[in-house]
Amino acid sequence: MHAQFLHVLIELALLVNVSSSAIAQMTAERSGMGGDTGAPTQSSNDQEGSRSQTTTNPTGWQFLQDGVAFGLFNHQGGPRGDDEFKVPNWWMGVLTRRVGSSRLTLNGMFSLDLVTAGQLGYGQIFQVGEAVALDGRPLIDRQHPHDLLMQLAAIWRTPATSKTGLTIAGAPAGEPALGPVAFIHRASATEYPFATLSHHTFDSTHIAYGVITAALDHGPWIVEASVFNGREPDEIRWDIDFGSLDSVSGRVWYRPTDRWEFQASTGHLRHPEELRPGNTQRTTTSASWFKREGTDFTAVTVAYGVNVTDDASRHAVFGEATRHVGLNSVFGRVEILQVETNVLLTFAIPSSHDAAAQTEAVGVLTIGGVRDVVRWHGFEAGVGAGMTVYAVPDPLKVTHGEHPVSFQVFFRLRPSAGTIGRMWNLRMSQPIVEHRANR
Repeated sequence: MHAQFLHVLIELALLVNVSSSAIAQMTAERSGMGGDTGAPTQSSNDQEGSRSQTTTNPTGWQFLQDGVAFGLFNHQGGPRGDDEFKVPNWWMGVLTRRVGSSRLTLNGMFSLDLVTAGQLGYGQIFQVGEAVALDGRPLIDRQHPHDLLMQLAAIWRTPATSKTGLTIAGAPAGEPALGPVAFIHRASATEYPFATLSHHTFDSTHIAYGVITAALDHGPWIVEASVFNGREPDEIRWDIDFGSLDSVSGRVWYRPTDRWEFQASTGHLRHPEELRPGNTQRTTTSASWFKREGTDFTAVTVAYGVNVTDDASRHAVFGEATRHVGLNSVFGRVEILQVETNVLLTFAIPSSHDAAAQTEAVGVLTIGGVRDVVRWHGFEAGVGAGMTVYAVPDPLKVTHGEHPVSFQVFFRLRPSAGTIGRMWNLRMSQPIVEHRANR
């Protein structure tokens, strides 16, 4: 495993060296352009990016929203690639109010991916995960669409002292305390429409049908524990796939300043895959940095994760960043992950232990940018593009090519953000509260 990662790391280093001058030039050009993203600044007393204090009607219900739709032309390179037009999307609404000294928050999150991206989602070569039973075969080289109901949750937080609070969250659809912030909410990934290739190592549980989470926060520390339904959603995206709360997870957050946050988590998932028997032990750790300068911001996330199954341990690392200045954003992402070789080669779940245990390390480098072009009644529209290159292991060169190149050209639309700004770095068990001013 270490030799695979080292080999891929060397290849990616060469790719980064070739790309660095282009990124530097792009950043220099864009940093000189003025403009306003329209996203309101956060309260200085709260964690930047998501833990914002609402400022109006403090005793009644307050409504908040966020979301995005990407209309994208997607070219996936190599023999397995193709051209397509897809519109991945999501929208989230939040109702929150004070109840005495406590706070009640209601979350609803929805997606029309099944209509706008189709049953097979969007193309993403080397993607493996969420083995959807389409004709009894797993979904390969594609990222599955989201379900209509992504989250429906109630969160109750009550303070114990000025620096300590207890949170209880329950959801027929939601996310357990496992992994870093999901990619759709990470500020470091906000301008790129695609999930990480390592999505199923880090944050695939962001849609679980049945979750109960308890959290205790004290100063910069938060400890969370969840019980949840570990089975991933099936191919019928309109319904709710209820199941027993058979899986458990725990997570610790440390936030020493308003800019830094660190997490470590582990979870035991019972039979997460429909086509693959067996359990998964998932462990992740991550660090994020978010800095706001007026309406400009810089966000960075790095993470390591491992899935341990009966067949093998599969590791992944990624780093990603977004820099927004004026009307312009640049973004980048680098990943190294171990993929299931025989699944990618055969489009089938291996029947033998040895075949299932075979893995290869794939390297991925993505760079891109977005230009905001229209702001109207709080809506923000932009145009952008991204390009991805790969370090391909020898066994997969025959199926995916030696040097595939993928790219996307897209139009991005966001609704009005409201008083708190975008719901960046938000997780389900984290209500919008004021107590962080007293950390």
